[in-house]
Amino acid sequence: MAPPSPQNRILRVGLLQGTRVLEERHLHKPGDFTIGQDPKNSLVLPLPELPASFPVFEYRASQYNLVFTDDMQGRVNLGSSDVDFHTLRTQGMAMERGMQYVLPLQESARGVVELDEGLRLFFQFIQPPHPSEAPRLPPDLQGGSWRSMDRMFFGILAASLLLHFSGAALIISSEPPPEPELELDQLDDRFARVLMPPKVEEPKKPSTDTAQAAADTEKDKPKANDADDKPASDSASKPASPEEAAARRAAVAKKVAGKGLLKILGSSGGGGGAFSDVLGGSTGGGDIAQALAGAGGVGIATEASVGANGPRGGGSGKVAGIGDLGTSGGGKVDLGSKKEVEISGRVSAATPEVDSSDVDREALARYIKTRLKAIQGCYEKELKRNPSLKGKVMVRFNILPSGRTGDIEIEENTLGSDAVGSCIRTVVRGWVFPFKPDDEVPVAYPFVFTPAG
Repeated sequence: MAPPSPQNRILRVGLLQGTRVLEERHLHKPGDFTIGQDPKNSLVLPLPELPASFPVFEYRASQYNLVFTDDMQGRVNLGSSDVDFHTLRTQGMAMERGMQYVLPLQESARGVVELDEGLRLFFQFIQPPHPSEAPRLPPDLQGGSWRSMDRMFFGILAASLLLHFSGAALIISSEPPPEPELELDQLDDRFARVLMPPKVEEPKKPSTDTAQAAADTEKDKPKANDADDKPASDSASKPASPEEAAARRAAVAKKVAGKGLLKILGSSGGGGGAFSDVLGGSTGGGDIAQALAGAGGVGIATEASVGANGPRGGGSGKVAGIGDLGTSGGGKVDLGSKKEVEISGRVSAATPEVDSSDVDREALARYIKTRLKAIQGCYEKELKRNPSLKGKVMVRFNILPSGRTGDIEIEENTLGSDAVGSCIRTVVRGWVFPFKPDDEVPVAYPFVFTPAG
């Protein structure tokens, strides 16, 4: 039988304690095999004399190499005889590499590496075992979906679905029963019959003048004299004479002139007019009356003007049209002069604090100086509310490698206005600097605000 091909052999490594195999590894994929206390090693051994990770076997140039040091003991079978590590070092069979020795291994090599008292590491090259098929149960013992199904549950579920769907199909397919039409005398007594009464025509209302004259006539009748009273039917049937109607209207005007708005518009006293009666001498009513004296279309009612064609008789009142409005040299009222005050502020920037040589301070100051108008706008917006607002705001931010700003915060604010600080933070967030530093550069920039006057 021909020996197996070298490329088909794999490295077998086992950990022995006496004659008992504690652990065994087959390196199906070529690579380094390390031991030590590091959990990432191929074989973790908590031995104090071992380093954290030591490569016992290296895979270089399609060949495994055994690596050992002066302190390690062991032996290797090279085909004809066993050779210990001391002989390999002294006879130059292993290549020296710093503090380590490297021995190339053939496919027929095998050996043991002493690790501790009673603890050894053996290795050899073996033919990879054929993958064994997983054991399979006989067809009679193999389970299926029908055997694993809960037959009782699914039987009840199927019967319930059949019953519900059959009932629904029966209801849909059956025709609804016809509804009989009832006569009026067959209706239930609980339905009440509503009778709509006929609409009664309302009597026509008398005119306003006739009703007012009738009311005034009833008020003028004396109540104490019962002998002179006449029936209401007789009074209504007799028409009033022109003299009686004129006297009645004069009496009504006399009663109304001393009440409400007419009392204000036309004073019944002998003073200087209605405004003199209402406002008095302490409120400046005389000045207002004097100022209105020159208005051609506006006048203050006096006793003479109210009497025009009215119940007072004999007056010659005059009514001015609205189109004649206009002053002709009357009095003047001083309403004062309107003044507008422009509020502005000044913003001055001190020397910035820059913690990197990637950003030039002078170039940074020139860039920010061209954008002070936006900072000044934040200050002047709050200065209109508080003209005495002044102080210093220290803004700290980072210049990112992209040139934008980040981590913006208000480090100091002596203005006492959080709105100014919030507005400045929004303005600084939109800045894009021409600098492209390798890393974030912290910058502290102070702004001093004072009102312009």
